[in-house]
Amino acid sequence: MKKKIEILAPAKDLIHGMAAINSGADAVYIGAPQFGARSNATNSIEDVAALVKYAHLFHAQVFVVINTILYDNELETCRQMIWKLYDIKVDALIVQDMAIMEMDLPPIVLHASTQANNRDADKIKFLKDAGMKRVVLARELNLDQIKTISAASDVELEFFVTGALCVSFSGNCYMSVANGERSANRGSCAQNCRLPYNLIDGHGETLIKNSHLLSIKDFDVSEQIPNLIEAGVCSFKIEGRLKDIVYVKNNVSYLRQKLDAFLEQNESYAKASSGKCTFTFDSALNKSFNRGYTDYFVNGRDQSIGSWESPKSKGQYIGKLLKTIGNAYQIENGELLNNGDGLCYINESNEADGIYVNKVENGLAYPNVLKELKEGTFIYRNNDAAFIKIVEREDSAVRKISTSLLLTENENGFELIATDEDGYVSTVNLVHAKEQTKNNESIADNIKTQLAKTGFTPYVAEDINVMFSENWFLPISKINEMRRTVFEQLSEIRMAGYKVEEHQMVKTSHPYPEAKLDFMYNVSNKLARKFYERHGVTEIEKAFELQWEPGKSRVMTTKYCIKYELKKCPIHQKDIMGEKLKEPLVLKQGELEYKLKFNCKPCEMEIWEKDAEFEIEEDHFH
Repeated sequence: MKKKIEILAPAKDLIHGMAAINSGADAVYIGAPQFGARSNATNSIEDVAALVKYAHLFHAQVFVVINTILYDNELETCRQMIWKLYDIKVDALIVQDMAIMEMDLPPIVLHASTQANNRDADKIKFLKDAGMKRVVLARELNLDQIKTISAASDVELEFFVTGALCVSFSGNCYMSVANGERSANRGSCAQNCRLPYNLIDGHGETLIKNSHLLSIKDFDVSEQIPNLIEAGVCSFKIEGRLKDIVYVKNNVSYLRQKLDAFLEQNESYAKASSGKCTFTFDSALNKSFNRGYTDYFVNGRDQSIGSWESPKSKGQYIGKLLKTIGNAYQIENGELLNNGDGLCYINESNEADGIYVNKVENGLAYPNVLKELKEGTFIYRNNDAAFIKIVEREDSAVRKISTSLLLTENENGFELIATDEDGYVSTVNLVHAKEQTKNNESIADNIKTQLAKTGFTPYVAEDINVMFSENWFLPISKINEMRRTVFEQLSEIRMAGYKVEEHQMVKTSHPYPEAKLDFMYNVSNKLARKFYERHGVTEIEKAFELQWEPGKSRVMTTKYCIKYELKKCPIHQKDIMGEKLKEPLVLKQGELEYKLKFNCKPCEMEIWEKDAEFEIEEDHFH
């Protein structure tokens, strides 16, 4: 059997979910009423049910995100919600908290969220053996690590392909909760990583002022799709349950076209859902929200990944400012601009600044407020008014299931048979007297024209045949009625033919790869504790949220490294690093202060609260 490769799109709500399906998504992930890691992207059970119905028509799947950590008083509410989601035929749940593995659940498929910190082959194999059908991989992995994980167990692997990056290992960021009790693991991250900081060295000298030192670029590994498929990835996930509809449609359509081109050349893989999409816009990742792009670590650590000037969207690079003429700007490639565009540039204080374009005339951009810009300043467009207008239209992305129609006769009249691309067949009979046409001329062409009018249905008739023994006459109203009915029936037949995969959890007791779990395992309730204990874990620290003492905690672990960004890495840049930095390095933002600890062996950086005490690792690399 061919291996199915899937594009998985985010949905803030029902409307965004349907738009993702129309743009070519094979699956959509959406938040439920509670317990999703984006507390402002929740949806009613009714809305999720409507999305499930719409998706299943195209044989696309709906996954519901229940990926926060749970407290004891929430376990029963969560369990009841899962039963409701099962009843509306959701395809899978994406979960972080192992408590869910302990619950009395319906036979619903579970996926391990990236919040469960899926970066070690042995832990991922453990999750597979415990009953997880799919694992969402950590974004920090490279191709070789993904291959190793894939070789160790035959669990389905999902990997992010575009969207924002968490600077921290997912599930291991406590910065937000340590600064004011908003827990990222509970769905309300305050995004402290996107704030501007000063960087101060061990001598107390300020090395960098007011820069977004923990803000990193957005992710794009779309060029790596063939390599990632070869490494074992079957689902490509777009980040962005809080993003707007233009972002969703643009990203999905871009990836749909990329993946289709790959599938055409590679016969051992297949598309994961039905239908073909047509678009009225040319998708490009730089046309919707982005902070510039990086492939992160997929190909190892090479280029800089920070987006220090601004955590906001930079958008598409247009060109340099050539000169200011009167009250307008002359910009290189200015003919690309439209009235209403939003432009972005980095000002003299190294901060992102914006310009709103009132009108574009004779190659000049007239802003609503003329700001003094240096010639040569790089100009980006982060709000493409014309593009947004096209993409926001409902008909900018249309998805149709292909069918062939056959109109023939039978004893009592006529029969219309529709067969779709998946082999589903719908038949409609019309009891009608057979009369020859006037002058006995064939009206087959007229009939075909009527049958081809599939309009607002999800179908297109690629192939239409009329097989009559004589030139029979049929009124247009009857042809239209048969066509309408045959497609309505086909939708019901497709829905009835769609089978949601079921999986009944069975309690397991194979050993967990670790015997002791620290707070980074996010154990926040009695069921998760029970799960780990049954799998041989002897010591379990409480989740950070339950035992946090301000001042001395490690609040983040990351693969991103400020030393590397400064070209001061003693491993990768020792030939160019010059004088080494005096540690500890400190990040300061108003009252907030953090110390940085560099673990060069695993190539990781840790962020600690200001009163933490730790040994500074000596460089043994020189």
